[in-house]
Amino acid sequence: MKPDRPDDTPDPATGRNPLAREAADPAAPTPRRARAPSLAEGVALLEAHLKTLPSSPGVYRMLNAAGDALYVGKARNLKRRVTSYTQTDRLPMRLKRMVAETQSLEVVVTHTEVEALLLESNLVKRMRPRYNVQLRDDKSFPYILVTADHPAPQITKHRGARSRPGEYFGPFASAGAVNRTLTALQRAFLLRSCSDSVYSARTRPCLLYQIKRCSAPCVGRINQADYAELVAEAHDFLSGQSRAVQQRLALAMQGASEALDFETAAKLRDRIRALAQVQAHQDINVEDIDEADVIAAHQAGGQTCIQVFFFRAGSNYGNRAYYPSHDRETALEEVLAAFIGLFYENKTPPRLILLSDKPAEEELLAEALTVSAGRKVELLVPQRGSKRRVIDHALANAREALARRMAENASQRQLLDGVAQALGLDAPPNRIEVYDNSHIQGRHAYGAMIVAGPEGLMKNAYRKFAIVGPKGGRDRPKPSTEPAAPATLHEPSPAFQLESEPTPAEAVAALPAPTGGDDYAMMREVMERRFARALREDPERERGTWPDLVMLDGGQGQLNSALAVFAELGIDDVAIVAIAKGPDRDAGRERFFMPGKPPFSLEPKDPVLYFLQRLRDEAHRFAIGTHRAKRSKQIGHSLLDEVAGIGAKRKKALLLHFGSAQAVARAGLTDLTQVAGINEAVAKKIYDHFHGQ
Repeated sequence: MKPDRPDDTPDPATGRNPLAREAADPAAPTPRRARAPSLAEGVALLEAHLKTLPSSPGVYRMLNAAGDALYVGKARNLKRRVTSYTQTDRLPMRLKRMVAETQSLEVVVTHTEVEALLLESNLVKRMRPRYNVQLRDDKSFPYILVTADHPAPQITKHRGARSRPGEYFGPFASAGAVNRTLTALQRAFLLRSCSDSVYSARTRPCLLYQIKRCSAPCVGRINQADYAELVAEAHDFLSGQSRAVQQRLALAMQGASEALDFETAAKLRDRIRALAQVQAHQDINVEDIDEADVIAAHQAGGQTCIQVFFFRAGSNYGNRAYYPSHDRETALEEVLAAFIGLFYENKTPPRLILLSDKPAEEELLAEALTVSAGRKVELLVPQRGSKRRVIDHALANAREALARRMAENASQRQLLDGVAQALGLDAPPNRIEVYDNSHIQGRHAYGAMIVAGPEGLMKNAYRKFAIVGPKGGRDRPKPSTEPAAPATLHEPSPAFQLESEPTPAEAVAALPAPTGGDDYAMMREVMERRFARALREDPERERGTWPDLVMLDGGQGQLNSALAVFAELGIDDVAIVAIAKGPDRDAGRERFFMPGKPPFSLEPKDPVLYFLQRLRDEAHRFAIGTHRAKRSKQIGHSLLDEVAGIGAKRKKALLLHFGSAQAVARAGLTDLTQVAGINEAVAKKIYDHFHGQ
């Protein structure tokens, strides 16, 4: 199995698949810096396209010199819309910059404006153009699934495509809300949560039956008809008929009590309490809202916060805050319209969407959502009554969330100013990249990169690097000719024990090849792959993916490794610092290493020191997590898994006969043929696999 590579993830700046660029020659010369874009040339380009543009609906894409999308827009009349970009005296500065950078125009004609709007939302989410409103948080929402492909339906949490037959209830704003609801529903309706394979293998009730969270249909503690009745009650409750279900349970409890069947009455009482617990966790419930999404937007200081509340079956399933990325000049109605299009691009909208403000092109949005959902979807801006109170509540949440975010950003900017002052940088860094490595005696070695900026950690920019050695580094500009030498996990190479410090190139020349057991060599490979690729893909540094500060978890050795890579690649304008743990690895006594400066420390209670410690710890956490994930995959791996044509049955027979996979690898041909189910042809295949023939 090939190791996971950082290059398999989409480029967040362009949305392109970077694997399509792997064939580029890493040794190719760096292109010359392009001259500044010209507004007149951009206008001339658009005017040339106007001669062939139709006057029909469609989607247009403005591309820069590298072929990356600058802007994706839709239009009822393509020719008229593109013409508006040539009237520069009416354009704001943002659009003037966009027109100046435009080097080509691509057009897709659609039948209707609704189709154009749906296509625009799809392309914006996939291509992430620089000048469009961006919705960064694209996590899927969890649902509750009651399956329909088994005689005893299962109730479980579900996230992703709705490919399994059954009823889906949601969405819920968080996994925690789903887990709490599931626990209460298991107590209320005693439905199984185990998988079908576990269900079929049970011979006696599990612990959930003992703690009264399952009726144990797997071993016949409840008959199929009674279990089907529990499933129907759960379906009714999740569909909004909670009061009717509670009333039926209350009547059944009273009847059992009058019949002196107190044990049954107690069970029904516990189920009623569990249902009440589900309803108690719904913060605000509105009687006249059955199924709706509540979307409230607040804008201040050129930023926007949008709160989305989910109401299903008359209950509030929680909320989530979004902060779309957009230009400061973009009006609230435009941000709201773009957000709605992006938000429902891969989700089914409810029948009713309550809004705090009217979005741009409201009727067109409603028609597009109706087409997407296959039923009528209404956009409503309530002015009074209970619906307006829900909007006001969501709007207050949006206002407070944006105030908190702006306060946090201000604090973050102060810390970045402090970093610049402490490290002697020319300006506060907008992008800090922190690197760390993780391995155990060279096995499952990974490098990790985390990114932080003025808005905090940028987790969509995190990358992991599987250490592959000198022949596997795809981003290396030229093959390494350094001799391999043994290295230990904790002892540095002799080059870093000299009293007179060598130059970075001289120090790295004495390092062994990156086998995964040498931190210096690992750091060198990670830096080579990261920055050689950056030079190929963004030599002009226009995408904002180049760091202003590189921070390494380590000391002088790691710093020298990175400096040697920078010297080899011709990079001399990126600030770099290594942070080493102090004596006895005490936090607060870290030493900082920078080129051309003696090692230094910061005051133990300096907020900047705490900030840098958090960044280092986050890089360490990400590296350790990546390493552990790979190691966990290997725990259940057997040598026999690599032999072609050996299935589970033959593998089991081999292990029972020889006792271990290592014994199978050492066995001879005659011994292998003695195993049941292993003929001479299969035995030869196993023997050849382990003996390299």
